[in-house]
Amino acid sequence: MFWYIICGIIFILIGIFAFFKPDLIWELTEQWKSYYTDEPSDLYLLSTKIGGGIFILLGIAAVVLPFILE
Repeated sequence: MFWYIICGIIFILIGIFAFFKPDLIWELTEQWKSYYTDEPSDLYLLSTKIGGGIFILLGIAAVVLPFILE
């Protein structure tokens, strides 16, 4: 049960980071692939925020479910 909580907290932190800083994630992972643009597209920002929200929900589920199913 301890590892579920630790993994859930890590998922929540990654999700918060992706939700609030999608432009920084683009700079770290995708900017080197692009020759013409200096900033991420609106679609990339939106999809990264949605992915961050999903990570937050999965992290909350990983923290809460072991207590419910116990």
